[in-house]
Amino acid sequence: MYILYSFVFGTIIGSFIDCMAWRIYKKESIMDRSCCPNCKKTINWYDNIPILSFIILGGKCRHCKKPISWQYPLVELTMGVLFALAFYFNFQFIIYNLQSISNFQIINFIKDLFIISVMVFIFIYDLKWMEIPDIIILPACAIVFILNLLLNFSWLNLLIYGIISMSFFLFQFVVSNGKWIGGGDIRLGLFIGTALGRIDLILLTLFLTYFVGSIISIFLLILKKANRKSQMPLGVFIAIASIITLFYGERILDWYLNGII
Repeated sequence: MYILYSFVFGTIIGSFIDCMAWRIYKKESIMDRSCCPNCKKTINWYDNIPILSFIILGGKCRHCKKPISWQYPLVELTMGVLFALAFYFNFQFIIYNLQSISNFQIINFIKDLFIISVMVFIFIYDLKWMEIPDIIILPACAIVFILNLLLNFSWLNLLIYGIISMSFFLFQFVVSNGKWIGGGDIRLGLFIGTALGRIDLILLTLFLTYFVGSIISIFLLILKKANRKSQMPLGVFIAIASIITLFYGERILDWYLNGII
């Protein structure tokens, strides 16, 4: 049941993230009621239930009958699955052994949910508009820094790892005069370092970023959806790599260190 609750909560956050991304791009208040982007009619609460409302309405606005983007239910579903996975990976010992939960584990779970939320937002925003807004990523760095302090991370190590991760992207920015990556990717590097707080997980995330980016780019070239001069949103690949590391980083490192080396 807790996994189901996590899924439902994830779909709600996913709906909010979708809305927030659009409103930040349009420079609109995130506190206003949701409305149809076509007819501007206010969306009632019963038409704003994650996933279900899309199915009930047949993917169309109740008022103007214009199609609703598939992005909304897909993001809601993805967030639901990711939140459910986060609960499972954090508390699977409860499921099997019925052990009690410590405050430390609750804070770690909250941190994982926060990292997932930030990365899904970055994925959406960078994919659609090739930009990573400072209004999101800079406060996110501060929040995850505080959460890690509550988890007894060294503040000095967090700063060092954040600078190392940020410098990796800053170097590419300077060498290419801003042609390879954007300034938002540098700030996202700071978030990665501060959030993960471990050099091995940071290095794994950087490796996975370019590995995932290479695989996706090859597919796009094969399908002729891009060419060698096409710009690619690096934040999308960083987001994917970060979530993989969040869930499977320890397993990948154990496999590599013990199985390969």
